[in-house]
Amino acid sequence: MSKTIAYVRCSTEEQAESRAGLEAQRAAILAEAARRGWDEANLTFIEDAGFSGKDLNRPGIAAALDALRHHRADTLVVSKLDRLSRSMLDFAGLMDRASREKWALVALDLGVDTGTPQGEMVAAVMAVFAQFERRLIGQRTKDALAARKAAGVRLGRPRLIPEGVVARIVAERSSGATLRAVVEGLNRDGVPTANGGQRWYVSTVQAVLEGHRARP
Repeated sequence: MSKTIAYVRCSTEEQAESRAGLEAQRAAILAEAARRGWDEANLTFIEDAGFSGKDLNRPGIAAALDALRHHRADTLVVSKLDRLSRSMLDFAGLMDRASREKWALVALDLGVDTGTPQGEMVAAVMAVFAQFERRLIGQRTKDALAARKAAGVRLGRPRLIPEGVVARIVAERSSGATLRAVVEGLNRDGVPTANGGQRWYVSTVQAVLEGHRARP
């Protein structure tokens, strides 16, 4: 028998005013349930009162997703998309999760219903916008890093390997030693790694050499 989780949420500020926001969401979901002929006995309300929608780090939505993943319910419904998440990227991730775990995601305000062909089409369009948002964020990050590099700001984690160790690696490699031989020598002499570890690897030595070559 079909079981539906109805998720409602309000932020701390909204909660401070009253529970009117939560009750309005409940009313909208119950009205839709009546229209669709859903049995209220199979409708479970889960709420997050006083939580932001900026991410999915909320106890209520975590419990709802766990129930869906373990097939204790097969539909997740919200009255408005922003009650579920304010992030299109999070929403796209939930749509993908719903598809993989075989449950339906319904957002009443946007006509999203991954259990129907029409609603699935709307969800697909939103996923395209989410991908666009993801690429915009990536491009902004790339542009910001390029601007900082052009301004002379050193990027990345600070160098933790002493200059003497770097010089040793460079000198041994320049004299014709293989990467493996350099590694074995460092390990034999107990030279600490960048993070204080006791074990060097070919990839680590290679990274040190590449970092040295990249210096201005």
